[in-house]
Amino acid sequence: MKTEVVSVTGNALAAVVPALAKLRIAVFRHWPYLYDGTMDYEAGYLSKFSETADAVIVIARDGDAIVGCATAAPLAGVEAEFSAPFRACGREISRIFYCGESVLLPAYRGRGLGHSFFDHREAQARSLGGFTHSAFCAVVRPPDHPLRPKDYVPLDGFWSRRGYHKAEGMTAHFAWKDIDQPIETAKPMQFWMKDL
Repeated sequence: MKTEVVSVTGNALAAVVPALAKLRIAVFRHWPYLYDGTMDYEAGYLSKFSETADAVIVIARDGDAIVGCATAAPLAGVEAEFSAPFRACGREISRIFYCGESVLLPAYRGRGLGHSFFDHREAQARSLGGFTHSAFCAVVRPPDHPLRPKDYVPLDGFWSRRGYHKAEGMTAHFAWKDIDQPIETAKPMQFWMKDL
């Protein structure tokens, strides 16, 4: 069966939150996030998208099963922690569309779905008008981290081919509990940007 990719906005977002929360926990447990997540936190995080004007969640379905998703919203509508590095650099946050996390089950990778996730989110930004840039951030892990898979290939090349570049000097720190740690610790996150 062909995998279908659709954009979900507005009131329809609430209906998919439980399935997406479960998916995000499963995918983010793996490298490089190593995230020991909870349904309560994920459901609360995703529910904010249903309350944020012009937000979108892009969903990949195989039949009735949701196998991947990607979030996005105007930067001005997401948590202040995400917009703080842009404010500090004097960027006009009302002109930036923030592409949040993308998650995809391993069996569905390498099929072009990552491109579809970006295509749909960038199309949402363009359809709204007024956005000059798209941005996202990604965790930075040390190359000698003990849980780093030997065959891991960073996504930098994929993001660069999509037209994104590292926004030099624009980083943030976000805390979560790793699967091998007893408490939450802060991790550096590097922002990437693209002209729309």
